[in-house]
Amino acid sequence: HPAWTKFVETAQTLGKPLVMRMNLNQQSSEEQWYTHKQLMQSMSPIVDCGVHYVDIMCLMTGAQPVSVSAIGARLTEEIDANMYNYGQLQVRFNDGSVGWYEAGWGPMISETAFFIKDVIGPKGSVSIADEKKGASDDIEGHTKTGGLTLHFSELDANGKFIKKDILVSTEDEPDHDGLCLLEQEYFLKSIQKDLDLTHHLSDAVNSLKIVLAADKSFRTGETVHL
Repeated sequence: HPAWTKFVETAQTLGKPLVMRMNLNQQSSEEQWYTHKQLMQSMSPIVDCGVHYVDIMCLMTGAQPVSVSAIGARLTEEIDANMYNYGQLQVRFNDGSVGWYEAGWGPMISETAFFIKDVIGPKGSVSIADEKKGASDDIEGHTKTGGLTLHFSELDANGKFIKKDILVSTEDEPDHDGLCLLEQEYFLKSIQKDLDLTHHLSDAVNSLKIVLAADKSFRTGETVHL
C-alpha cells in the first residue's frame, strides 16, 4: 500500500524511541457480526487484526520485540466462554520503542476514536488522518488513509514551533480491491523473477509471535517475555 509505505518511511525519520498508538475497533451487526462470531471461534480480534498492525510497528522500529502484555474482556454471551471480543496489547522493543494496539468487535463497540494510527518520536509525530473514514464497519475505510499529518517538535528560542504541520495527500491511493490487486501483482512478480521473500516470511512469523504472546498474556494475566 503506497500510503502505508509512506507512513512507515516517515515514522523512521522521527528518531528513537518511537511510541506507536494504533487501533481498529469495529461496531458490527447483522452479517458483519455473524462473520466476527465465526472468526472468534478460533481467534480473538487482537490476534486476527493485530498481526497486521504489529507488523507495521516492527517495520517502523526495525528492532526486536522483548515483551508483550495484554488486557481484554468478553462483552457478550454469544461467543465461547474462553473467548474475548475486546482486547488491547502492549509491546516493548529492544531499542526502547513501545506500541499498543486495540481491537474490539460487536454491536456494543463504540464508534469513538475507532481508527487511530499515530506514531510519536523525539523529532515529532506522524498520523493517519481519519476525517473521511466513515463508519467502522465500512471495509473500504480500513485501508484508506485520508492523508498523513506530519508534525515537527523543534522549538525556537522563544519556545514556539519552528515548522508548521504538513498534510501529505494520499488521494491517489487504491481502494480495497485495488490493494488486493497490488498484492497479487507483487506475488506474481516474486514468482516470475524469483525474488527473495525471506524477510516477508520472517516479518510475518515475528508479528504472529507477538499477537499470540498477547493472547497468552490475556489468559495468564502475566507479561510474556520473548
